[in-house]
Amino acid sequence: MATQLIITTLLIGLGAGVLSGLVGVGGGIVMVPALVFFLQYTQHQAQGTSLAVLTLPVVIFASVYYYHHGQKTGAPIDLKIVGLLAIGFVIGAYFGSKLAINIDQELLKKIFAIILFYTAFKMLSWDTLFLKWIRGFF
Repeated sequence: MATQLIITTLLIGLGAGVLSGLVGVGGGIVMVPALVFFLQYTQHQAQGTSLAVLTLPVVIFASVYYYHHGQKTGAPIDLKIVGLLAIGFVIGAYFGSKLAINIDQELLKKIFAIILFYTAFKMLSWDTLFLKWIRGFF
């Protein structure tokens, strides 16, 4: 493996890990686009690689830290909810991957981008601003 590839891959992982620990994102939002742009992965390869990384206990240290911090502050992580989410995630990921494999790579990129854009739009409350702006015309 070439040194540049090793460094690039480690930096992608580091960036995804920092953002995962910081705000709870990393795999899909950071790793997938980075693998596509920097390593020229196909959308399918990038998504599969991101999911494969999640199968390893890569976030265990951050999760344990959040768990202990939550216990100290009186807002602990509910492990029952974690378990239920994990069950749903496993089942959803299985069927989602079966569906994704049958979708053209370019269409899959567009779906991915729309989901990211929609999420950003909602989290920044731009949907409310947009509706206010539209109402201003009527």
